[in-house]
Amino acid sequence: MTNKALNSKLVFGTSYNPWYNLAVEEYLIKHIGKQDIILYLWQNDNTVVIGRNQNAWQECHIEDLRRAGGKLARRLSGGGAVFHDLGNLNYTLLMKKKFYNLEEQLIVIVRALNNLGIEAEFSGRNDIVCCGKKISGNAFYYGTKGAYIHGTVLVDTDLDKLTSYLKVSSEKIKSKGIDSVKSRVMNLTDIDNNLTVAQVKDSIQASFQESYNQEQPLTEINIDPTEEKLQELYDKYSDWDWRFGATPDCDISIDNHFTWGEVEINLKLANGYIEQATIYSDAMYSDLIEQISVALEERPFKLKVILATVEDVFANYQFPTKINENQLAKEFITWFKSELEEVIF
Repeated sequence: MTNKALNSKLVFGTSYNPWYNLAVEEYLIKHIGKQDIILYLWQNDNTVVIGRNQNAWQECHIEDLRRAGGKLARRLSGGGAVFHDLGNLNYTLLMKKKFYNLEEQLIVIVRALNNLGIEAEFSGRNDIVCCGKKISGNAFYYGTKGAYIHGTVLVDTDLDKLTSYLKVSSEKIKSKGIDSVKSRVMNLTDIDNNLTVAQVKDSIQASFQESYNQEQPLTEINIDPTEEKLQELYDKYSDWDWRFGATPDCDISIDNHFTWGEVEINLKLANGYIEQATIYSDAMYSDLIEQISVALEERPFKLKVILATVEDVFANYQFPTKINENQLAKEFITWFKSELEEVIF
């Protein structure tokens, strides 16, 4: 199947409300056609967006954000917390799972920036960088039938607000060999102070058309904000329980920083069984984290049973990106085993 066999479509965001914009994103993935690939361009204002498996209280200075009239949102994808304002442009590329290809689809963004004179390149697990600094971060959602890649482009974002609202663990900072989160990011206007969000948006649209629809004009989709299913999704994303969730009481709490993300596991025990397993993580594989959490619940609190359960989850998980999954599983299970050996019975 070539790129030109896909139906390329375009959606422009019409709101700066993160709960609405994330609802549109999920609405699109739920209704995507078999041969569709969709580019969705959107913006949030004064917003912190956390990953699917993150603890809001640990990732964001929530009271500072609230006092400034900002919003906290939780997305479907994994990865870490990000700050959005109107100096930032968000992109989402949505398609059926069989067409998902992280490197191929991110070429759209890298080429768009190159065409604007930005020497951008893909680096690390989820970054696009220029001059060694991050100018765009991305994450992905790999659903039952559909998938998407989405990310940010820092055009002229208020980096002081970014650093004041986000909490970044010292372990993450140390692992990147830097002094602060502000020192590892950069606006495109630091390279070309004449660049605007509108220019970046136009360049991404042109790059998308070059990849998927060279000869035909892009089909623009208009979303009806009153559509019932979209309203239901808005209610979900704006709900306190979705955004913050109940921080559970736990009997055992362990955490570690891996090269592929931070993981914190909280286990609540009752009568020799795991009653509740809550896992916070900024790992990109949000559905893997959820599967481990679900699999551990109601299991006997016995080392062999727990390790076999986790090994089974890894064995049956399909990684959507190129990664040494055996090494990742080994790292996780070796760490988990060493931590549990100290407390398990």
